[in-house]
Amino acid sequence: MTVSAQSASIAQWPALPWNEWAETADTLHMWTQIVGKTRLALTPLQNHWWNVPLYVTAHGLGTSSISCGNDVLDIEFNFIAHELNLRLGSGATRSIALRPQTVAEFYRQYLACLGSLGVSVKINPMPVEVPNPIRFDADTVHKSYDAEYAHRFWRVLVDAERVFRKFGTDFLGKISPIHFFWGSFDLAVTRFSGRPAPPRDGADSIQREAYSHEVISAGFWPGNGGYGAAAFYAYAAPVPKGLADASIRPTAAGWDKALGEFIFKYDSLRTQPSPDDALLEFLQSTYAVAADLAKWDRATLERH
Repeated sequence: MTVSAQSASIAQWPALPWNEWAETADTLHMWTQIVGKTRLALTPLQNHWWNVPLYVTAHGLGTSSISCGNDVLDIEFNFIAHELNLRLGSGATRSIALRPQTVAEFYRQYLACLGSLGVSVKINPMPVEVPNPIRFDADTVHKSYDAEYAHRFWRVLVDAERVFRKFGTDFLGKISPIHFFWGSFDLAVTRFSGRPAPPRDGADSIQREAYSHEVISAGFWPGNGGYGAAAFYAYAAPVPKGLADASIRPTAAGWDKALGEFIFKYDSLRTQPSPDDALLEFLQSTYAVAADLAKWDRATLERH
């Protein structure tokens, strides 16, 4: 099959109903935390925790290269072959099948693979950013893996990243990579005004680092955390006065009072004549109203 024919056979913006794959998503959330914590443990801290996320790859989600002694390691969730692939620059590889299995079993196999590659790492076995966390080595509750929905989820991330990259072309200020945060289980991109932000009330050390400067952020998450539906989001921190009442486009998107951010539900996006254009409009309009209300120096930060 040629590249063009193969690309044409992969549907863009596939259906992703939360109720159809919630258990798979919850299990995958724990698996990505295990791999993400490995990257966290083996890499030096970067501003705003940019050393911890995963990245969209041609086959799934990966760590990118990690220095490991005199070698280099990368780890990738392959949602085409449905394997977790661990690779050393020196040539050694290990794989774990992505299939229905408990987090505890996945964690055991994962640590065994690292050990057989000579990779020594200590990670905190307690999940983060989830209610009622269960230690990885004791988690026999999360054990689902639907290969079709895991593949669809990756396809949505590919589509979202494509539009996020287009959105970033006219911004000259500091902007994050497009990265997948395994704690909150979402794909995000963040713009910075360049100004420090006031301290957040009640913020822990993670939030203090993440929101040390003014940001306008956008992203996609599949509906975990009790929301129950895949959606794109956009928010500003600190929240400028009047943001909740601002008009944005397209009309299918709007302010979610409970979340305190703009939401464009994925199912609504899929009904648009051009989902790409509709998402880009959402990203651009939410940024514009937030930047104006927060009095960002847009003349300096943007390419005209």
